[in-house]
Amino acid sequence: MNRLIVAAAVAVFLTACGSAVKLDNVPVEDKSGTSVSDIGAGGSAVGQGGVAPVDLGKSDREAAMRATTRVVYFDYDSYVIRPEFQSVIEAHARFIKSDKNRKVAIEGHTDERGGREYNLALGQRRAEAVKRAMGLLGVSENQLEAISFGKEKPAELGSTEAAMEKNRRAEITYR
Repeated sequence: MNRLIVAAAVAVFLTACGSAVKLDNVPVEDKSGTSVSDIGAGGSAVGQGGVAPVDLGKSDREAAMRATTRVVYFDYDSYVIRPEFQSVIEAHARFIKSDKNRKVAIEGHTDERGGREYNLALGQRRAEAVKRAMGLLGVSENQLEAISFGKEKPAELGSTEAAMEKNRRAEITYR
């Protein structure tokens, strides 16, 4: 009896999930003024009003730059910029120089080892190192601010070496 009730419930459920909408012949309305027959044999309406050209304006370039890597990682107890992060600094320096009104904060961070004062000082040295590197690339001093959070804002919680590597960093933040 229980099996019969369960089977009936499953049948009712599956029937309710069905749909009478036909998906083979979906009507398409073209609001651009180009009819589907105008597209041609190539299958493209480019140049006929079907596709607008993309212009990477100022706001799009800013969004693209903000999406790129904004973090420079450091070795343990060091504020020397590693060679693999030089390209990150150069890319951001070019972007910052392109607009004299752009302001950037470089935030220095450390892992959890060490005292509060020591980590604040190390975080400041890391931020200053990135700021100095950008200055050497022509970025105005007035556009950059170096601040330290020490170990107060970890990127990753935990005492593993992998977590501590993620916390030894300088972040480039646009204001």
